[in-house]
Amino acid sequence: MGETQAALLGPADVRELAERLGVRPTKTLGQNFVIDANTVRRIVRTAGLRPGDVVIEVGPGLGSLTLALLPAAERVVAVEVDAALAAALPGTVAARAPDLAGRLEVVHADAMKITQVPGPEPTALVANLPYNVAVPVVLHLLAALPSLRNALVMVQAEVADRMAAAPGGKVYGVPSVKLAWYGDVRRAGAVGRAVFWPAPNVDSGLVAFTRRDPPPTAATRAEVFAVVDAAFAQRRKTLRAALAGWAGSAAAAEEALRAAGVDPRARGEGLDVAAFARIAEYGPSRREDRLPAP
Repeated sequence: MGETQAALLGPADVRELAERLGVRPTKTLGQNFVIDANTVRRIVRTAGLRPGDVVIEVGPGLGSLTLALLPAAERVVAVEVDAALAAALPGTVAARAPDLAGRLEVVHADAMKITQVPGPEPTALVANLPYNVAVPVVLHLLAALPSLRNALVMVQAEVADRMAAAPGGKVYGVPSVKLAWYGDVRRAGAVGRAVFWPAPNVDSGLVAFTRRDPPPTAATRAEVFAVVDAAFAQRRKTLRAALAGWAGSAAAAEEALRAAGVDPRARGEGLDVAAFARIAEYGPSRREDRLPAP
């Protein structure tokens, strides 16, 4: 699948292409275009794509990463919210990778509104994501596209740390737990700011994801996520206090926590996703069914 290569974009190529298209990177869309060919090669290599993979790429921009993905995948579905960039991408690919142009499908859409993509179901997500939408986009796509088995995303370093954090850490929180519901997450390397144009004020990081089954639980994903949101809304409080609103009262929260085998004095940052799933089984809508008889 990797025999035909694409002519990747370098710094001068990116600037020339942007000027020709009249594109000026905007902070609103978090547009920082990758200008280093070695970085996109590294991303594709780290993603570990297999022959037959259908990749969804969010925010392809000028096509730096797209051109590196095409030789490694059977198909690349590029989802771009910027109309000018979406319209220009097929031409860029046709010029720089003519033998691979048939593998590209461009979808002009907001990734947060995607519920399906044209053609075969996507198996991998590989993307350079704006830091302000990175976590919502990944969570949305994992929920909307259960065929996604793997992901590798480049995000702001601080966001990468939060996404891959383990229980007990200072940056462990809502993103960490919700991503862990879908699978295993890990940091997959650091990326300096010099590989982007314009250069951001922060470094970036790679985050790798492998899907696995959610923890066994009678609770729904929405019920589990409601507990997670409540627990971290007041992260300095004990779970007994933090979950009082969710449960109806502090006493009801303590009752649910004890039934789930969780210390009411614990805090959300100390619990893994399986513990949150157990707590959700004793939520208000399920209490009568699950709590021990008096």
